[in-house]
Amino acid sequence: MGSNSSRISDLPKNEYLKKLSGTESVSENDPFWNQLLSFSFPAPTSSSELKLLEEATISVCKALVENNPRTGNLGALIKVFLSRTKELKLSAECQNHIFIWQTHNALFIICCLLKVFICEMSDEELQLHFTYEEKSPGSFGSDSEDLLEELLCCLMQLITDIPLLDITYEISVEAISTMVVFLSCQLFHKEILRQSISHKYLMRGPCLPYTSKLVKTLLYNFIRQEKPPPPGAHIYPQQSDGGGLLYGLASGVATGLWTVFTLGGVGSKAAASPELSSPLANQSLLLLLVLANLTDAPDAPNPYRQAIMSFKNTQDSSPFPSTIPHAFQINFNSLYTALCEQQTSDQATLLLYTLLHQNSNVRTYMLARTDMENLVLPILEILYHVEERNSHHVYMALIILLILTEDDGFNRSIHEVILKNITWYSERVLTEISLGSLLILVVIRTIQYNMTRTRDKYLHTNCLAALANMSAQFRSLHQYAAQRIISLFSLLSKKHNKVLEQATQSLRGSLSSDDVPLPDYAQDLNVIEEVIRMMLEIINSCLTNSLHHNPNLVYALLYKRDLFEQFRTHPSFQDIMQNIDLVITFFSSRLLQAGAELSVERVLEIIKQGVVALPKDRLKKFPELKFKYVEEEQPEEFFIPYVWSLVYNSAVGLYWNPQDVQLFTMDSD
Repeated sequence: MGSNSSRISDLPKNEYLKKLSGTESVSENDPFWNQLLSFSFPAPTSSSELKLLEEATISVCKALVENNPRTGNLGALIKVFLSRTKELKLSAECQNHIFIWQTHNALFIICCLLKVFICEMSDEELQLHFTYEEKSPGSFGSDSEDLLEELLCCLMQLITDIPLLDITYEISVEAISTMVVFLSCQLFHKEILRQSISHKYLMRGPCLPYTSKLVKTLLYNFIRQEKPPPPGAHIYPQQSDGGGLLYGLASGVATGLWTVFTLGGVGSKAAASPELSSPLANQSLLLLLVLANLTDAPDAPNPYRQAIMSFKNTQDSSPFPSTIPHAFQINFNSLYTALCEQQTSDQATLLLYTLLHQNSNVRTYMLARTDMENLVLPILEILYHVEERNSHHVYMALIILLILTEDDGFNRSIHEVILKNITWYSERVLTEISLGSLLILVVIRTIQYNMTRTRDKYLHTNCLAALANMSAQFRSLHQYAAQRIISLFSLLSKKHNKVLEQATQSLRGSLSSDDVPLPDYAQDLNVIEEVIRMMLEIINSCLTNSLHHNPNLVYALLYKRDLFEQFRTHPSFQDIMQNIDLVITFFSSRLLQAGAELSVERVLEIIKQGVVALPKDRLKKFPELKFKYVEEEQPEEFFIPYVWSLVYNSAVGLYWNPQDVQLFTMDSD
């Protein structure tokens, strides 16, 4: 970079980078490595800074791709890093800032190079670059060692064993980022990889024993949300008036080599950008999700998914079955708290879904909590702000609700939790409402939004399934929730009539013209009638199982009773309409007997009295409404692109050129 260089644009001309990527071999014992690794600059975080760094160093990286098979300089750099990590734990305990600083820099360079190598070449070519062969003069045989496998094992050890201190924070983040980069080969393939270099190293061999420890560490990193140290604490102490030995050594090593440069020049402030409160937690969660969603190897199941599926609470003293590999324990209370607090991000919602769906220990624990509102409210807020969320995030939130509503205990308890002043619900002031009624309101709002905007049948189905699961346990529905149930039915009824009218007009038109293709109104009508029937079944389930607990729903039914008239004789709804028609007729008669001009309070009083008088045996019993979430046959086709889109958009200090990404379509900056 020259003796006075401080700009990223000067990196391609830097003599040390040119030597690393050049045609001459550099021994791992050469003093050159101390010189190369003695640089200091704030790690780039924004995509613009990362793009700038990548563009400045791409020529160096490509030169190394070309020359490394002959020089082995990448292998030498990795060996330098591997030898240093053996002393890393001791260096952390001794507060050896310079040693950790240089080791971090070695890993930073390796990560940058690895990213380019993975993008540029096949798995087979990549392995050749990382296979080191040491030949004695005159010998024909060779001892080959796989440096990539050694590097991965070393990274796992670093992540799990090095204590998290101010001076080790950045190297911990960098180790996790490097593992994400190693797994990023998926980004450059349109098809889902089912056999790759990731499967080879991470699902068998020396890396396998680290599985449970790595998953546990990544989960605890997410739980603890450790903030990064203040600027300067992670490299070396700020220079005092007298300089100090540590600063003198660091600046002396750097003088004339890299110097101290920042992205905007020495001493300048980085451009303002939204910062994560904990880059370590964010990066750890992304790596955990990537590992959990690796496909099984042809001859081995994904061990990281096995670990996520089977870990237990630290308070659970029962022994693990011998058939469960990679088992460990974690503090469920801390995990629950972190999940409740972090639901604003896609990745935290995806983790919650993964744990609820795949780990029965976690699911049982969460359903037994007496403060479920702390978990459910953030999920409802995601759905409420559907316009601001991506469709995958909304979908995950909805599936979480569906999984929760499979449990009758949950469906009962949510109506016992009374909430006050839900500030984010803006359609109406809700000074006091049960969690159950709020859940109904938000799900119905999601259905209505979907009807007018996205028109996603699968979203509709899952919303209605959650309501159906809850319907037998509806208790003391808030009057607004009861109104919204009937309002949704009214909206569906109008839509049904409109489609029916369009179908009739279309049929008449077809009699006079043979050339115009007809819209498929029959299919539209079939879909809307399926939804209407589901809504009628939900209302019927509530009336059959908990009529005496829901006078507000009976009131809303009576107020809009004309809506149901057209469905009494409809062949698709006749059976399910029997109970609804009976309830409407019975209570209408009692109101008629009570006279005209009745107040709301008086009507509700008559309804409550009538509930006692209505013979329960007159209500026809239908099979209980129960819907269970079932993952699609090939869930990886959905989840792997989703996880990598989160990595692409959310990873700290990582940037991929949109033109290189094949797994999904990304717009260029």
